[in-house]
Amino acid sequence: MSLLLEPTAAQIKEEAIYREMGLNDEEFAMVEKILGRLPNYTELGLFSVMWSEHCSYKNSKPVLRKFPTKGERVLQGPGEGAGIVDIGDKQAVVFKIESHNHPSAIEPYQGAATGVGGIIRDVFSMGARPIAILDSLRFGELTTPRMKYLFEEIVHGIAGYGNCIGIPTVGGEIQFDPSYEGNPLVNAMCVGLINHEDIKKGQAKGVGNTVLYVGASTGRDGIHGATFASEELSEASEAKRPAVQVGDPFMEKLLLEACLEIIKSDALVGIQDMGAAGLTSSSSEMASKAGSGIEMNLDLVPQRETGMTAYEMMLSESQERMLLVVQKGREQEIIDICHKYGLEATAIGKVTDDKMLRLYHKGEVVADVPVDALAEDAPVYHKPSKEPAYYGEFQRMASYVPTVIDYKETLVQLLSQPTIASKEYVYDQYDYMVRTNTVVAPGSDAAVLRIRGTRKALAMTTDCNSRYLYLDPEVGGKIAVSEAARNIVCSGGEPLAITDCLNFGNPEKPEIFWQLEKATDGMSAACEALSAPVIGGNVSLYNETNGEAIYPTPVVGMVGLIEDIEHITTQSFKEAGDQIYVIGEAKPEFGGSELQKMLEGKIYGKAPELDLELEVKRQQQLLSAIKSGLVQSAHDIAEGGLAVAIAESLMNDDKLGADVQIKGDAVTALFSETQSRFIVTVKKENQEQFEAIVKDASLIGEVTQTGVLTFVDEKEVELLSAETEQLKRAWHEAIPCLLKSKS
Repeated sequence: MSLLLEPTAAQIKEEAIYREMGLNDEEFAMVEKILGRLPNYTELGLFSVMWSEHCSYKNSKPVLRKFPTKGERVLQGPGEGAGIVDIGDKQAVVFKIESHNHPSAIEPYQGAATGVGGIIRDVFSMGARPIAILDSLRFGELTTPRMKYLFEEIVHGIAGYGNCIGIPTVGGEIQFDPSYEGNPLVNAMCVGLINHEDIKKGQAKGVGNTVLYVGASTGRDGIHGATFASEELSEASEAKRPAVQVGDPFMEKLLLEACLEIIKSDALVGIQDMGAAGLTSSSSEMASKAGSGIEMNLDLVPQRETGMTAYEMMLSESQERMLLVVQKGREQEIIDICHKYGLEATAIGKVTDDKMLRLYHKGEVVADVPVDALAEDAPVYHKPSKEPAYYGEFQRMASYVPTVIDYKETLVQLLSQPTIASKEYVYDQYDYMVRTNTVVAPGSDAAVLRIRGTRKALAMTTDCNSRYLYLDPEVGGKIAVSEAARNIVCSGGEPLAITDCLNFGNPEKPEIFWQLEKATDGMSAACEALSAPVIGGNVSLYNETNGEAIYPTPVVGMVGLIEDIEHITTQSFKEAGDQIYVIGEAKPEFGGSELQKMLEGKIYGKAPELDLELEVKRQQQLLSAIKSGLVQSAHDIAEGGLAVAIAESLMNDDKLGADVQIKGDAVTALFSETQSRFIVTVKKENQEQFEAIVKDASLIGEVTQTGVLTFVDEKEVELLSAETEQLKRAWHEAIPCLLKSKS
């Protein structure tokens, strides 16, 4: 029970209490000027969360403006709960990715679970039915008890929420690197389907209309969660454990179904989920977007704890709650739908015309603040930017060329690296078949879900190789977007748009802000080239522990349209006799590669180059060949190079093998991570047609029935011969073995 006396307005200023809430002296002076007086404690709370980086993007807005956000198919870009892209036949796909990094570092199970719950609400608040969840995870090396604990609990949290709510978790990616030792990353993406006429927005329109609170009651969990997400992790972070919310997927399932029914009613004016900053963000943003105001009586807010203050209610981030605006006089229609699902629905306020957020508590006005000041007028900072010293050093280095004595041993070791190894341990815990629309399950380049009642399907992926971004953020940014598009194309899809989650260190350090600037430059260029606009996402800064930043990790979530289910393609080799092609030649590019990290224990030097024009050309040619029915399997060449890509293509069937002939330097041909390259198999009778479409394809071998992968050089000298079964075992057992080992 809250018995602490709140400080007075005068004390807030004299004792600089605002600094504890994340506002600096200049920002507090701005608040004072906006209000024409000193703020009280509740009002200070409203500004502190709404002006945090997590809610206002005050440090990142200047770089986010660079992203291309419009396109022929874009129905809703950034600014709402999620972005929306047209897929024809009056249907659209809705998707967004968000981070839950800091909560997951403190309380991994609930941090990850509520990350999933929050992103699902973003999608159904637009009126869409969520059809899939994906994730993108980063951990330190799986060698310490703490990292194993974080890894296992975060995966359990994602599985626990997704499986209970009945939405398939169909894809994702995981990278392991010491840079994430103190600060793991948990990014969750949700994809939904919607008919055009059902699209809803979070706007509080119509003076006198009723503000309705729907869902779980409000507790003290998650207070100041948005502010917590906008500061570095430190020894003191453990004390922030109460800031982590607890999720209830069963309640969310009821809320989801109720909201999808409510959306069909013309009594509904606007809807938004209570995500970061809870009631504060949902009420002020809905009013600001509509050019209106909102008045709420907090005595009416359903509360699950006694003696809650106005401050606590407004800043709580209790889960599974929505704010609705409903036509005056028609509240009962909506309340009845909620009751049908066993949900509380309570009128707590009304829409006004004065552009103010006015809060009453126990008969008194406890806050009276302009909604635009909260939602729109946060300060925007153009942070100083400075090229880090390490970048110049890396650029001046001679190209790193590794020495490899035993090619077979190297391939087996690469397949055992956790970043490359099978993630089956993870996705076996996810129900990826629920709702029975999953056509391509986790384990191929992209997940694919069919759209019932049509011939269409959606391909979806999350991608980012942060090592390249550390070496060269601009090139790495281009690669992250391009690799996501490669995965969509390899699955038979045309890339539609991206959502991104920009995970970086502290932007107040000029070197970190430089990384952010350069990465977004690279991403923007790739989005333009690939005609894949950015339709939403989030920014997660201050990912540092005791002053050490993570690698820059702008995760890209991408969705593509497969026009006909006949075009669906996977990475697995299909049958003996199929011809193996490589698209694109390898150069000696090993900076940031899996091989460099494995051999040297660190990464350095130059990132691989990327030619966007060449990237676009190869993707278009490959997609054209796939749509013409000429491709048996397709897989992009990524971590570990060509040898790993071919081995991965054999993992589905250890009776199959491959005979491959390579040219030039063996280490480069086998393990280089040169970009814009693919491994493709084609039936013998389709070779000529395939070669006519895909100009950069070279025939390098054949799928066999031997269960052995063999590489020879130009003189037919054997470089490597390994049983598929042995490769599969190394790949399959790596993560379970690390988790079991007593380190």
